Amino acid sequence: MSIAKIFGDRRHAWAFWTGCLVVTAGVALHLPMYWMGRHMGFRLAGMPMDAGMWWGMALILIGVALAAFGLLPAQKGDDAPLEVLAPPEDAPLTGAHWGMCALLSLALIIDIMKPASLGFVTPGMREEYGLTTAMVAILPFAALSGTVAGSFVWGWLADLYGRRASILLSSVMFVGTSICGAMPDFWWNVGMCFLMGAAAGGMLPVAYALLAEIMPTRHRGRALVLVGGVGAVGGYFAASALSAWLQPDWSWRIMWFLNLPTGLILIALSPLLPESARFLQHVGRGEEARAMLARFGSRVRAATAAPVAESHSHLPPVDRRRLAITLALTLAALAWGLVNFGVLLWLPSALVAEGRSVEAASALIAKSTLIAAPTILLSVWLYSAWSTRGALALMLGVTAAGLFGLMLRGMGVAVLADPVIALALLIVGSSGVIAIILPYTAENYPLRIRGRATGWIAGCSKLGGLLAQGLAVLAAAPPLGVAAAAIGGLTVAALGLVAVFGRETRGRDLRDLEEPG
Repeated sequence: MSIAKIFGDRRHAWAFWTGCLVVTAGVALHLPMYWMGRHMGFRLAGMPMDAGMWWGMALILIGVALAAFGLLPAQKGDDAPLEVLAPPEDAPLTGAHWGMCALLSLALIIDIMKPASLGFVTPGMREEYGLTTAMVAILPFAALSGTVAGSFVWGWLADLYGRRASILLSSVMFVGTSICGAMPDFWWNVGMCFLMGAAAGGMLPVAYALLAEIMPTRHRGRALVLVGGVGAVGGYFAASALSAWLQPDWSWRIMWFLNLPTGLILIALSPLLPESARFLQHVGRGEEARAMLARFGSRVRAATAAPVAESHSHLPPVDRRRLAITLALTLAALAWGLVNFGVLLWLPSALVAEGRSVEAASALIAKSTLIAAPTILLSVWLYSAWSTRGALALMLGVTAAGLFGLMLRGMGVAVLADPVIALALLIVGSSGVIAIILPYTAENYPLRIRGRATGWIAGCSKLGGLLAQGLAVLAAAPPLGVAAAAIGGLTVAALGLVAVFGRETRGRDLRDLEEPG
């Protein structure tokens, strides 16, 4: 398929590639400022921003706008409707499916690496800018705010303009936000961190929606959970490994500049990134849908009336028929965010306050994490071979058990004096929840709102973290036992709603799941 065909027409193709070049040029104008500080350990705090940097920021804005135009071609009608939009249930995986899984795994590794880098840049940033603990907390707060906004906005864009366009727009923004590495002022870092979070938060849910719509039915569940698990583990590994390798020589700033090559890698691979044939059919681009079906080994069996596109622009994506499952997934996502960005981050300080050393507290958490390490593979098996609804409910139950274990320990129950079991349960459960909840969401909503539904739940998972970080910034974080009790109650409520109102999606064609059960 030609580049012009991929982007709709030559005008849009030229706009996209020109926009990418303009954004890259804007970033390049910031590199002299960074290189200027090489004899001072790349310390730039307090240095004035030169004209090249200001022009560079203007070019980045122009380039992002051009690229966005190139990614949003006009919708085209087609009088040849399709019936079969995915391989039949018994179809084997093709090379195109494997290639798409590999590409989306790479995209999620790069996506998750961005916010994961925060923990590795804050020590150097704090020392260079002379920041207090409260000031440093603003940075992850800004990043989480960005991911919440990005998940909501990108999910909406994905339903209007396509899954592929939304993913590539995130990649272009990754390139632009790499200039954070040259910023001489802390508040510029905060602003860029928000934009980076928006791009990262937007890519994750859209990738799940795209994968759900392209994979054959019987392989869909394991592919969704496995690709998400590889992205999560790979993203954190990449961030830690690159930090250990590059920071000693290039300072903390190099972690931001990594957005440049990693974003360009995704852009360079964009011709290989498919659009969902289901989405192309939905917006009336039948010829492109047929070409995409052929690429993935599917055939059109018969023609029927084309589906009528419905307008649903509201958030959350809910009507009375889906109210219960939307509420269940929203509560589960909020609970996960409060656990991951609240309880697990407050835990080291709580253990130290009990009299343990920092080394002992870290070793205890590492030991619990080691016990929980195989969770991703377990989640893949449970989700694909047992039950999608049951797997999510089980992981919510394990999370609740870990939380109530911490609650009882905070009440002085002697049998739980050693927190390893409670921590292991908490880490196993929360890791399983985040591995399952977005794939399950993508399978529970119809095509017309799948992007924004997945974006809503992804945003709510970060919103829980935003609430937890807000309490930390205000120095109002509750005692660990109290927090565990409150979040445990929220988790049990989500568990009950999923058990009663959740649908079983394992082995079911997405077309059979279009209407509420």
